Amino acid sequence: MLSHGKKLINSPDAVVTEFIEGLVETYPGLQYLDGFPEVKVVLRSDASGPTYNKVAVISGGGSGHEPTHAGFVGEGMLTAAICGDVFASPTVDAILAGIRAVTGPMGCLLIIKNYTGDRLNFGLAAEQAKSEGYMVETVIVGDDCALPPRRGIAGRRGLAGTIFVHKVAGAAAEAGLSLAAVAAEATHASEMIGTMGVALSVCTLPGQVTSDRLGPGKMELGLGIHGEPGAVVADLQPVDIVVSHVLNQILSPDTKYVPITRGDRVAVMINGLGGTPNMELMIACRSIVAKLQLEHGLAIDRVYTGSFMTSLDMAGFSISLMKTEQSVLQRLDATTKAPAWPVGADGNHISPKVPIPLPSSCLKESHELLGRPPKLSQHGLVLEAAIEAAAREIINLKDSLNEWDSKAGDGDCGSTMYKGATAILEDLKTNYPLNSAAETVNEIGNSIRRAMGGTSGIIYNILCKAAYSSLKTDNQTVITARQWAEALESAISAVSKYGGASAGYRTMLDSLIPACSVLKERLDGGVDPVTAFVLSSEAALAGAEATKKMQALAGRASYILVENLISVPDPGAMAAASWYRAAALAVKDRSQDP
Repeated sequence: MLSHGKKLINSPDAVVTEFIEGLVETYPGLQYLDGFPEVKVVLRSDASGPTYNKVAVISGGGSGHEPTHAGFVGEGMLTAAICGDVFASPTVDAILAGIRAVTGPMGCLLIIKNYTGDRLNFGLAAEQAKSEGYMVETVIVGDDCALPPRRGIAGRRGLAGTIFVHKVAGAAAEAGLSLAAVAAEATHASEMIGTMGVALSVCTLPGQVTSDRLGPGKMELGLGIHGEPGAVVADLQPVDIVVSHVLNQILSPDTKYVPITRGDRVAVMINGLGGTPNMELMIACRSIVAKLQLEHGLAIDRVYTGSFMTSLDMAGFSISLMKTEQSVLQRLDATTKAPAWPVGADGNHISPKVPIPLPSSCLKESHELLGRPPKLSQHGLVLEAAIEAAAREIINLKDSLNEWDSKAGDGDCGSTMYKGATAILEDLKTNYPLNSAAETVNEIGNSIRRAMGGTSGIIYNILCKAAYSSLKTDNQTVITARQWAEALESAISAVSKYGGASAGYRTMLDSLIPACSVLKERLDGGVDPVTAFVLSSEAALAGAEATKKMQALAGRASYILVENLISVPDPGAMAAASWYRAAALAVKDRSQDP
């Protein structure tokens, strides 16, 4: 069923004028002509027609492609942008008003995207302006490579590659060139550009229903920036495959849309269509650069990635390639104050990767200890049994932990802890120097860091590293019960310091803090270490159960009302109490072996 698209607007009829008002408030170097709603023209605040002594560069078209066109108004780029209604060419009167406002004795260049409405309206305005005595030249840009070569008068559509023409022309005008020279550079630039896009959705116009023309699991290659149909609808493919198809189409020797061949140098623009996350654009960029270099033999001079010419909220991207030479690069790199022009990246990286720093030499001794010893000492055997029991307990609790977490978080506590526990069991077979308790604790932290994501992984890694630091200071292979208690206390302090939680916050500390307290008390009272460990594990379980009545003060659960958490224990506290208890019972069992 079709429905109206959701928009944060006041009225569909006012979106363009209100956009312009917000734009000039954001960028003080921009102004607009006082002619709303018929005349919607954004211009440089320092450009006044009668006194402007450089060629004025003007472009425009339908709105809905922001930041194009108004976002590219500024010194070194456009002098004015003429804004039509959404996806509608601006009127002749609006274009004429823009020409009159900024054109001085050097004349003006109109950069027109190749759409029938734009060609007619800008063309008529140009002729009218000439009859009024203005010097006017026009350049029509058609960089679309999606459709077969034209058979009628329509020709290739103007797409995101037009922005390259804006930049080249604007820089040439700023350098003081004549109208003829600026027009010549713009024309040359337009002949060096090819663009093609892919969309995952069509756009929704303000006040209009959302079209379901492009169904689930489908993508459209060559879709126009106004939502007009493209070359083909296909099943959604991985971005590497999509990029290969688009680049092959742009660089096709059959169509000869762009004069780019192996060995040439190019600038690349990866343009989001309005609803594409920056992450996806960067993933596409990675693929595009690699394929241009390795498969097409092109050198990359500049890479521009972002949303430059959008189609409202359309999901997808377009790729524009421009053949470069030193004079073109000079124009692309020239300074501009246009707010939407990106900072270009030099494509000639020596290497984008640098090696991970190795541990300092002072850690050499500890690294020499890594790996399972050929023979385990009695303490090593006990430590192995405790680690294995703790990890298996967490694996068995996976579903319960997820269920508890679904009431108070995102429901993945068990899955996250499971990853850590399985990694520990795997590394336990060969990687842990079990005869050295301190180094084993450190390696457990490394296992967790590699396998566990999210906050839990970081917290447990901090727990292990802090305990390791405490145990390491004694520089002993055999660790006493008192030293284990002090290490646990240090670990709890570190987690509290960096995580911000303490007793009563409904976290894992609500099990570990009472466990540590009971362990120290029993050891101070002369209780044997194994019994003290078991008793402290009972305190850990009691502390975890007590979280059922606590208001969460940390993590996602802190946003949930306490009445919604009644009878639900904190999954982090239950996990900590469970592995602690399992380890204690394992130590007890080993101590009873003959």
